[in-house]
Amino acid sequence: MGVFERFLSIWVALGIAAGVFLGLVAPGVFRIIAGLEYAHVNLVVAAFIWIMIYPMMIQIDWSAVRGVGRRPRGLLLTLVVNWLIKPFTMAALGVIFFHHVFAPWVDPASASEYIAGMILLGVAPCTAMVFVWSQLVRGDANYTLVQVTVNDLIMVVAFAPIAAFLLDVTDIAVPWETLVLSTLLYVVIPLGAGMGTRHWLSRRPAGAIAGFVARLKPWSIVGLIATVVLLFGFQAGTIMAKPAVIAMIAVPLIVQSYGIFAVGFVAARLLRLPHDIAGPACLIGTSNFFELAVAVAIVLYGFNSGAALATVVGVLIEVPVMLSVVWIVNRSKGWYERGGKVSELAKEQR
Repeated sequence: MGVFERFLSIWVALGIAAGVFLGLVAPGVFRIIAGLEYAHVNLVVAAFIWIMIYPMMIQIDWSAVRGVGRRPRGLLLTLVVNWLIKPFTMAALGVIFFHHVFAPWVDPASASEYIAGMILLGVAPCTAMVFVWSQLVRGDANYTLVQVTVNDLIMVVAFAPIAAFLLDVTDIAVPWETLVLSTLLYVVIPLGAGMGTRHWLSRRPAGAIAGFVARLKPWSIVGLIATVVLLFGFQAGTIMAKPAVIAMIAVPLIVQSYGIFAVGFVAARLLRLPHDIAGPACLIGTSNFFELAVAVAIVLYGFNSGAALATVVGVLIEVPVMLSVVWIVNRSKGWYERGGKVSELAKEQR
């Protein structure tokens, strides 16, 4: 494990501090970078995410992908958590916190908009960043690809009706440009590049693929830190202007993230899923497709709305929370695998 991986939390903390500082002292630079977007997808951030996920795409073995269908439980767990649990728990937490816990400090109109933004995050499970988190927990790259692909396909048809039901809005317009562009940038293009690279390396001596991926991994971490700097730099002014509101929005989002992860991870252990499948299966539900959520919030409620702010707070807490969850997955591997062995032993004794 290199110096970046060993001290990743410290690097991310420094990236957060650097992002806020640079965003305050050089806001014009960040406004220029923020303007380099299309369909609410920032192209600079997309490039850094591409750097992060490219190494994992090289590791995908298409001969193994075909065998994923013989192990459906991990995929079914992801689908149940993402589409039957997560949107509704997010809505419930929004109501609990903003209509009750924080009600004395938040006016009803703002509370409703914050809840709307939370709901949009809850209905948009993560895509691209799952490849990053899967790589950090040493997940099965082939299985992760199938999980992300199936969830993307379901999102195309399920996002609008679930969001409309929870928001009590009948005319939700799905930003298809954002959805299609994100899928192309974060899945199709890096997957094609990874396939081409793997095919080229397969003609070289044994160990060429592993060696090439090992050389790329430090750059993957650099891409993660750079993404953190940009995300916090974009929102530095908001962070300093509305710290109390951001903190209040962050609380239920953090509770949701850890709660959904706990449900998925415990369920995976009960189902005796392999650790390299269980980790990514839980992380997909824990993380969010923030580009889609932000885009829909802006379309429905406006750029300066509470809903848009709530989705932005989701972006800000994403990396720190997910890194802590990655840490839990890695540190609990022994506990997780002992559960499977105990279950198997009990079955044999019966």
